[in-house]
Amino acid sequence: MQQESLVEYGGRRVIITITAIFCALLEIVDTTIVNVALNDMKGNLGATLNEVGWVITAYAIGNVIVVPMTSWLSQQFGRRNYFAASIMLFTVCSFLCGNAHGIWELVFFRLIQGMGGGALLVTSQTIITESYPQEKRGMAQAIYGLGVIVGPTLGPPLGGYIVDNFSWPFIFYINIPIGVIATLLTLQFVRSPKYGVKKAINEVDWLGIGLLAAAVGSLQYVLERGQEDDWFDSTAIVVLTVVAVLGFFFFIWRELTYKNPIVELRVLKNNNLRVGTILSFILGFGLYGSTFIIPLYTQSTLGWTATQAGMLMIPASLMTAFMMPIIGQLLQRGVPQQYLVAIGMAIFFVYSYWGFKIITPDTGKDAFFWMLMVRGVGLGLLFIPITTLSLSTLKGQQIGQGASFTGMMRQLGGSFGVAMITTFIARKTVSHRSDLVSNLSVNNPDVQNRVHAMQNSFIAKGMSPDVALKSAYQMLDYSVGKQAVVQSYMDVFLYLGVLFLVCIPFVLMVKQNKKGGKVDLSEAMH
Repeated sequence: MQQESLVEYGGRRVIITITAIFCALLEIVDTTIVNVALNDMKGNLGATLNEVGWVITAYAIGNVIVVPMTSWLSQQFGRRNYFAASIMLFTVCSFLCGNAHGIWELVFFRLIQGMGGGALLVTSQTIITESYPQEKRGMAQAIYGLGVIVGPTLGPPLGGYIVDNFSWPFIFYINIPIGVIATLLTLQFVRSPKYGVKKAINEVDWLGIGLLAAAVGSLQYVLERGQEDDWFDSTAIVVLTVVAVLGFFFFIWRELTYKNPIVELRVLKNNNLRVGTILSFILGFGLYGSTFIIPLYTQSTLGWTATQAGMLMIPASLMTAFMMPIIGQLLQRGVPQQYLVAIGMAIFFVYSYWGFKIITPDTGKDAFFWMLMVRGVGLGLLFIPITTLSLSTLKGQQIGQGASFTGMMRQLGGSFGVAMITTFIARKTVSHRSDLVSNLSVNNPDVQNRVHAMQNSFIAKGMSPDVALKSAYQMLDYSVGKQAVVQSYMDVFLYLGVLFLVCIPFVLMVKQNKKGGKVDLSEAMH
């Protein structure tokens, strides 16, 4: 069956597009929606903060194990069947998560839910693309990109609203009606391309599957839990780092020598895909890193609620949504992808530097608006062009394999970003605090005047002089600590911006598709 025969028209195409978008959104929203419910889960399930963190970790591990295998699984079972089975698995696990009676039961169901969700992202991207004729595939990619970019920012405000007005199991139950409808629509409307012959059970690369699961699962664990477990002071982190390194080494060797590999690594010989894979990693780093740091800063330093922090991100998401069709049109008119990526990276640097300049221990809400709007424009310019650049010179089945690589690297980029940012903030806060304290001499008249003013203020509230003095020193210590944390956040914004700035020359060195300025969207838009 030729690719073109999968093109749909009229109402049928609309239904397929909406189904695929909802599935992609389900998967992405579920990555971030639980963040705001962890406190309620902790109390309700009698778990420690460490244990409840596994609710996020397990989902990410399940996700990242399945994404690279998606192309092979689609071939093995037929894309429609595999997609429908993944939605069903995700939906059933959503129900089981909401009904969990203990923390480890919840963690186990989140792992399986993540495995169901991993397929939804990459497969929905391919389904949307193949449903559109060549001249409209720029718009198809823009529609898909909308879900991927908007999803992570929808999670926290939606989760905050549900937790504030209902109870935490409902963050999982809302998936059930959407999942049931999506499964029925998939079975009715989605068609599978004719793939090659399915592999017999004895030809399946079971060792490759085991090595991939061990390597990626261990790496994800190390990234998610490293800072909390004090990195290499923890035996588990050391052991799993060794497992990840050896797992990847033997996995690569296996896939390059086995006749029926689970992941086709040879597709990375394509120069554009190699560059796009690295750029997807950096995009994930910036997208998930900045989505993580802003709510963290506003909640922990400025004292905002989870809902307020989540709502702050929505206008920027709408700006990205506004940008998507415009960028789809620019690509279809032949604007080189690398120029758009370079402009996007420059804009992302502007956003980061802006963040570096405005954050203080008491930054007002209005100060964030235009800064986040700039972020929305930058992300819009990065997502679609990076995807098209990655896949623009691939043919046929390689497209699905390439999409799996870029999807996995975007996820891993996000995990690396969050892990490095949390570690960096923790280490830098200690260093900044030490520097600030070294400048606070008890003999300094300014310090003494500040302490006496606070002491007198406490005495006026009815405290005895000695208690008031102690409280004054505690207040001074608290403000030093807060200032140290804010300086750490400033450093994160600055370094994140510099990372994107440094990448610009390398992006501009990438060769344009040989067909000339115009991107072949029939191949690129998977």
